[in-house]
Amino acid sequence: MRSDGQYRAPAVPLLRAEGPVELAHAQGRFTARHRGRQLELRRHRAQGTSAAFLGPDALSWDRFARRARLSDTARRCFTALEERDPETAAWVRAYVTGVNEGLAEGTAGPESGRAGLAPGRWEPWTPLAVRLSLHVLDAGFPAKLWRGQVAGQLGAEAVALFGGGGERPYTDERPYTVVPDAGAGAGAGAAQYLRLSCPEFDVVGSAEPGVPGLVRSGRAGTVAWTFTPFTADRQDLYHERLRRTGAGVEALGPDGRWHRAARHTELVRVAGEQTVETEVIETDRGPLIAGGPEGLVDGTPVALSLRYPARVTADLGFGALLPLLRARRVADVDRALAAWTEPVGVVRATDTEGGTLRRGAGRVPVRADANLLRPVRAWRPGHAWHGWRDWHGGHGRSDSHGGHGRRDSHGGHGWWEPSEAGGVDGALAVGTEDRPLLDRLAALDGLTPGAAALRDRLLGRDPREDPPGDAYTALRSAVVRRLAAEPAFAALAAPPAYPEVFQPHLALAPRLAHALGRLLRAETLYGVDRTAVLRAAVEETAAALGRPVGQGDA
Repeated sequence: MRSDGQYRAPAVPLLRAEGPVELAHAQGRFTARHRGRQLELRRHRAQGTSAAFLGPDALSWDRFARRARLSDTARRCFTALEERDPETAAWVRAYVTGVNEGLAEGTAGPESGRAGLAPGRWEPWTPLAVRLSLHVLDAGFPAKLWRGQVAGQLGAEAVALFGGGGERPYTDERPYTVVPDAGAGAGAGAAQYLRLSCPEFDVVGSAEPGVPGLVRSGRAGTVAWTFTPFTADRQDLYHERLRRTGAGVEALGPDGRWHRAARHTELVRVAGEQTVETEVIETDRGPLIAGGPEGLVDGTPVALSLRYPARVTADLGFGALLPLLRARRVADVDRALAAWTEPVGVVRATDTEGGTLRRGAGRVPVRADANLLRPVRAWRPGHAWHGWRDWHGGHGRSDSHGGHGRRDSHGGHGWWEPSEAGGVDGALAVGTEDRPLLDRLAALDGLTPGAAALRDRLLGRDPREDPPGDAYTALRSAVVRRLAAEPAFAALAAPPAYPEVFQPHLALAPRLAHALGRLLRAETLYGVDRTAVLRAAVEETAAALGRPVGQGDA
């Protein structure tokens, strides 16, 4: 805020160099000097070494990072990048060199003596590992764990009701954030706004600390683009049948034969506790993230392998980053995105010649519909991947617009993007999901005066002009809490035998809140008296508010 009371946008740091490689070096050094602790925390999480200074609370994540082979996948991707695109590989190396030069200054401070916060060393593949670790849990597979729980406890027919898989089979909108960025504290937000300038390009936009270039948005003199991620289903989970042999571990394949699985052990240091040995196993499908050869309970397999695109292709899409900085028209952005793989999202672009672009970006495998709902059995045929979905191939519209192609790619692929009016929250505000709750609320009678006032206030609002306020939010939360306490859902409330890092995705209350509209619309709900639940929730909410609800509660 200026002294005259007028708002002034914060200045965007300008980094200028003689060429892209020199500029990447400058970006790495600048980011390390100003975000050193954030970078180091991201590096440790990507490598599965954060428990060494964060303690036991970080152990579950570290074991997942080791078992999922995040660092090893990043190494493979960088090696492939050096062979396929040596210019980009050199550009990434320059960024890493700059990071290593700036870390000592960026991690200095009162906490610099803590174990693990002293500056470490970034390797050329570390930015790829950081990017993979930031997005590995937002790509669909945790929702499949939930759907598997629903199917196992309530039957396969309940998946569409509780899991939403039948409505949007290729996506799953997360009702909450599961893996916060541990390095975003101390005044450092997740995004980093920069201006990168050299004779080849001059672009201002949003970077991802730890990754070179501008991966979230960019604006040059003649073109601007922005990337919006969404949770596309691009990973699969497989139940595995495993056995130990004198030579190691074998997994039963879809051909009915036992195949050798890769196996080794790693040691995970934990601050204040003993070092933990972790067994790392990888089958032909992918690395195990839960269970092992002994993971069979009453004949039901609980060993799970994860298949994800970067592990299969050795490509994290870094080949798109330099071409995006060099883009001058939307057609350039479109061509650059052909190399984009991770994460999946929607890119919108426009240029000064009137060209516009909206397209999907990222790599999504083609496979059987069963793979999209919940874990499938690795020893059964029909669950292999068969290439990649083409975001444009015959499914979108192609209209001439200012000399450039405008292509919309949301037909036939099953991916979802937030609405133009505020995403999921905007959709709720115009009444798409609160309608079942309000319909049942309207049918209630015999309420106490306070509860009746609450009902009338909520029913009298226009959701398009009066978005849900505190009273509606409190009522909705009370309904969800009471549903979660119903005996019919007790089996879903018990924590399943999966690693702790996945438990937030399996928490009953957030999942019920996410599916509340469907649960209230259903003809029956496993014997639950929803009218009684809603009546109790209205009375509870009115009593908690403790005042006439019709007077300015929103």
